Amino acid sequence: MNQNKLPADSSALILGIIAIVLVFLGCCCGVFSVVSVALSIIGLVSANRSLKLFIETPDGFSVQSYNNVKNAKILNIVSLIISSLITVLYIIYFVVYGALISTAFMEAYNNDNTTYQYEYEYSQEAYDSLYNEDYDTYEYQEDAVITSDSISDSLNEHNNIEN
Repeated sequence: MNQNKLPADSSALILGIIAIVLVFLGCCCGVFSVVSVALSIIGLVSANRSLKLFIETPDGFSVQSYNNVKNAKILNIVSLIISSLITVLYIIYFVVYGALISTAFMEAYNNDNTTYQYEYEYSQEAYDSLYNEDYDTYEYQEDAVITSDSISDSLNEHNNIEN
């Protein structure tokens, strides 16, 4: 009898233990149950591959390794069932809760008979011009591309106005 270990002897067992711990720690939070589902599936697939390998060549591996992989498979199945139930319950909870909350908001919105009146001032100064109160004049702005020549021309004009 050979004392070789199956490929998923330790890894499937470790994934199953981590998944079970996350299920029980994550009962209050649905995120951990999704992670636990993923870990359980990975552990279950690797355990099944190792069990098929043992069935093909039983003399090539130890019986202890076979028993460890069987236990890991059972642990991953239990973890998968529990974490899947928790995940489904959280999805149902959020769908129902979201529907109730959105219905309540829509009813409050539709039953709101408040008429809102907005006051605003209409002035010509607000549209496309700068109003200078000191001179009582309008200065209309034009869109332009600023180049170094236009900057120097603007500065010259400004200096000429001040002088």
